[in-house]
Amino acid sequence: MSIFIGILGLGLLVFVHEAGHFVTARAVGMSPRKFYIGFPPALVRVRRKGIEYGIGTIPLGGYVKIPGMHRPAPSDLDGYFGRALEEEPQLLSPLEHIKRGLAEGDMDGARTLLDELEQAMASSDLSAPAKKAARKGLAELRDGLGGDAYWRQRTWKKVAVIFAGPGTNLLFAIVLFFLLFLFVGGKATRTIEEVERGMPAEAVGLRPGDKILAINGRHVKPDRISRAITSSNGRPLTITVRRDGPQPVTIGPVTPKVVDGAYRLGFRLEAKPLGPAGSFSQSLRLTGTVTKEIGASLGRLVRGNKKEVSSPVGIVEGSSQAIERGFETYLWVLGLLSLSLALLNLLPLLPLDGGHIAFSIIEGVRGRAVGREVYERVSAVGIALVLLLFFIGLSNDVGRIGGN
Repeated sequence: MSIFIGILGLGLLVFVHEAGHFVTARAVGMSPRKFYIGFPPALVRVRRKGIEYGIGTIPLGGYVKIPGMHRPAPSDLDGYFGRALEEEPQLLSPLEHIKRGLAEGDMDGARTLLDELEQAMASSDLSAPAKKAARKGLAELRDGLGGDAYWRQRTWKKVAVIFAGPGTNLLFAIVLFFLLFLFVGGKATRTIEEVERGMPAEAVGLRPGDKILAINGRHVKPDRISRAITSSNGRPLTITVRRDGPQPVTIGPVTPKVVDGAYRLGFRLEAKPLGPAGSFSQSLRLTGTVTKEIGASLGRLVRGNKKEVSSPVGIVEGSSQAIERGFETYLWVLGLLSLSLALLNLLPLLPLDGGHIAFSIIEGVRGRAVGREVYERVSAVGIALVLLLFFIGLSNDVGRIGGN
C-alpha cells in the first residue's frame, strides 16, 4: 500500500508540472493538442474540445503536446510522406509545392497548399501504414504552420510556457512547506514530543516530555540538537535531560543509528507555532537551503560521486518508507521531491525544460529560429546524459534495495 501511495505522489508531481505547461500555454494563446500523465501507449484516453487527455502505460513522467515546437522544414515531408509517395507518385506535385514554400520561408503560402495535398491523398489508394503516416504528417504540418504554433510566438511567451512546468513544481513545494511549518512545524524546542519505536532513543529510555539540556556534557540550543546527533558520526552519546524532578538526569551512552544517510536517535522535538509570516519565511529559507544542496550534489556528481543519484524506483521506495514513518514525513519528502523535479528540469539540456528555455532565448537574440539539425544534435547529447543519469540512479537504487 505504501508503494502505491508513493507512486501516486510521484504522479501528482508530474501532474502539477504538466498542468503548469498546459494552463500557461492556453493562457498565452497556444492550444495544446495532448495532455498525458505517463508515456504512450495510452491506457486511458478521452478527447474534449480538440484536446486529448490520457494516462500512459509507461509511468516515467508525462507531457503536454504544444503545436509547432519546431519550425517545419522540407525534410519533414520526406519522413512522413516517403512511403505514400512511393505508392502514389501523383502526390509529388503538391508535396514539392509545399517543400518549396517551406524552403523559401513562405509559411502562410505552404499552409494554403495543405488542402491540395489532403485532396490528393483522399483520391489515392494508399496502404494502411502509408495512410497513417501521411495523415500524421498532415496533422503535424497544420499544427506547425498554424497561428498558435510555438515557434511563431514571441520569446517571452515561449519562455513562460516552458518555465511554467518547473515553476509550478517550485510553487507547489513552497506552498507545501508553508502549510507544514504553519500547522505541524515551527520553531524547535528542547522538549521531546515523540520517541520512535525500535530506535536507540526508546532503547536507552528517553521519554516524551523529557527536556534536553546537554549532549556529551555540552549545553545545546534547541536548533543545534539535531546537528549534534548527526555530526556524531556514530560515536556514543550521553543525553542530559530534565524530567520530573529539579535535578537533571543523564541517559546513555547511546549509539545513533543511520537512517536515510544520517545518524539519528529516533525522537522528535516539540515545535512552537510560527504563524503565517514566520512559516512563509521558513519555507523560503528551506527552499534556498535545499537548492544550494542540490547544486552542490550536482557538482559532486561531475567530480565522480555517483552515489547520490536516484531513479524513479528509488524515489518511490523512499516515499514509501516516509509513509511508514508518518504522513507528515511523507509530505515533507513530497515537497523536497517537487523542488528537486523543478531544479533538475531547469538544467540547460534538451529535452529538459531548461534546454528549451535556453534555445528560445538564443532564437530571440538571433531574431530567427535555430536549425532543426542543431536541435537534433543537442537533443541527442542531452538524451544520452539523461539516460546515463537514469541508469546510474537505477543501479544505485537496486544496490540499496538489494543491500536492505
